[in-house]
Amino acid sequence: MDKIKIKDSVRITKKKGIYHLLDDNNKLIKNKPWLGDLFSFFYDRIMEKSVFPKKFNASIEEHYKILGKIFQNTSNKIIIEFATGSGDAIKFLNTNNIYAGVDIGSGLLRLAKKKFNEYGFSKFELYSANACETPFQSNTFDIAICNLSLNFFHNIDNFISESQRILKQNGILYCSVPIPERKKSKATIHGSLYKLEDLKKMFENENFSFEPLPYENGALLYFKASLNIC
Repeated sequence: MDKIKIKDSVRITKKKGIYHLLDDNNKLIKNKPWLGDLFSFFYDRIMEKSVFPKKFNASIEEHYKILGKIFQNTSNKIIIEFATGSGDAIKFLNTNNIYAGVDIGSGLLRLAKKKFNEYGFSKFELYSANACETPFQSNTFDIAICNLSLNFFHNIDNFISESQRILKQNGILYCSVPIPERKKSKATIHGSLYKLEDLKKMFENENFSFEPLPYENGALLYFKASLNIC
């Protein structure tokens, strides 16, 4: 697919359907996933049985209903998903979109590849890469997606800057993320939690307009950040 453009300086190789970045010595650049590859097959069950009900106090079924509403009219767009996980974008994206998925977990990407193939996605590519430093050229994507992962990024400012770089003018980032003011007091949610107002300020500092979306689901905030560069 020639519409997903890779930076000229980046070297990649494809193994078992997954693109991997190479260093200056042509060796694979390896990232350490939050779950080892051996646990990848339990990822969906962990999200369904533990993370959503116990940590988010939320409904996973409602989560995908909300995403379905957000993306129901999204067609023929060039989309990147940060932290694609096991490929649950199949539950809310139309198959006619061009999709690039980025994750640091190769095991999860292999699961995602299987799902995308089974659900009839013909225009997708999966990359083992860091969301804060992607291999793509600037101004490549119409839409970016980041579901349930923003709190795990070590440097959110770098992530926002990278999102700005690879989105086209007037591109949109859609995000779902737990926020501290919505979580139950005894729930333990890993990563760094940011208040709604803090998220708004960080995105607006990088020329995004920030809009919370009118959905409620436990500790989760759904928002869109639109890139406004003239």
